[in-house]
Amino acid sequence: MHLEAEGVVEKSDVIGAIFGQTEGLLGEDLDLRDLQRTGRVGRIDVQIASKKGETSGEILISSSLDKAETAILAASLETIDRVGPCNARVAIEKIEDIRITKRRIIIDRAKEILLERFDEGAIDSNELIDIVREYSRIEKAGTIGEEKLPAGPNVIDSDAIIVVEGQADVVNLLRFGIKNAVAVEGTKVPATIINLCESKTATAFLDGDRGGDLILSELLQVADIDYVAISPRGRSVEEMTRKEIVKALRNKVPVEFVAEQQADMGKQKDANQKSIPRPVPVGEDIRHSRAAAVVRKKQDAGQPYGPKTLVDHAAAVKGTTNVRFLSSGYDMVKEAHIEDLEKEIEALENEAVGLVTDGIVNQRLLDLLTAQGFEYIAARDFQGIIKKPVSVKLLKIP
Repeated sequence: MHLEAEGVVEKSDVIGAIFGQTEGLLGEDLDLRDLQRTGRVGRIDVQIASKKGETSGEILISSSLDKAETAILAASLETIDRVGPCNARVAIEKIEDIRITKRRIIIDRAKEILLERFDEGAIDSNELIDIVREYSRIEKAGTIGEEKLPAGPNVIDSDAIIVVEGQADVVNLLRFGIKNAVAVEGTKVPATIINLCESKTATAFLDGDRGGDLILSELLQVADIDYVAISPRGRSVEEMTRKEIVKALRNKVPVEFVAEQQADMGKQKDANQKSIPRPVPVGEDIRHSRAAAVVRKKQDAGQPYGPKTLVDHAAAVKGTTNVRFLSSGYDMVKEAHIEDLEKEIEALENEAVGLVTDGIVNQRLLDLLTAQGFEYIAARDFQGIIKKPVSVKLLKIP
């Protein structure tokens, strides 16, 4: 689609206009937010530029709808007449069925393969598969930064990265289509890794051995890691199967949980015998964690228990309809029912900077919390998040 606006607007204004001016226009079955949440409509890519007080550019939307539904959705987008405070015009330039394009590419490539290998006899399917896999493993593995760190081809362009130990780990992830991994190559974390972690969502995916423990300890000290995923004890990332890799990445946990458990265990062990604690797997009730058990034991005995941790608050709201507003030190500022959440947010004082809930956080709620200056939100799930603010950390609790 081509966009023209009589004024200077930003990408966020365009996306807001798309959702705002099509909401309720086509009924529930073709509501753009619902379509995107269910994966039937993909990411909205906006490329615009301003010149002499006017803005123009292109909007690209991927869709898995059928032809009729896609045409209706496209026509609805042409009804957009304002972007932000400016008059605007949207025109559909092209609707392309990428399956047809892919089929043409496959046919052309198949012709080339037949011509190139005709003198060598019949084509062996397994041999072709091995050629493609080998290309994925070796040709696409490159290097980045002054340290020439092994990395997948999508590390620079991706919004998220996976930090692994060595080149073999990067190659193994490439085998299974994971192209945003970068290797530390040693226990000393390179400056390139530190810089990448500052600007991208970073997941540490390390071997389940002493070496992985040491690298994780170093990463937690010098890099802005968001999540931690550890392979089974005694296994390395380079030898894991596709199923094991997917499971480990799905079971990643927020770094805050790992840091709190690490600090708790560090108080009980000698400094020369410290090890990285295993994170609580996703799906396991966090109320069974050691920290939560200590809280319940002291509370049952009538003993006061000082400022709670984020783990404690998550365990307290688990399975309830209550939410907790927390201070920067994880002290509870206020507890409220989830139905009164929006009203309570508007009445909050400045001391609350965090929210913990066992419910679902959507875009509207996220915008309200961002406007109040919240620094972190811990929730069971986040749905329909189109615009994620940089200033707020989103933590998915198990």
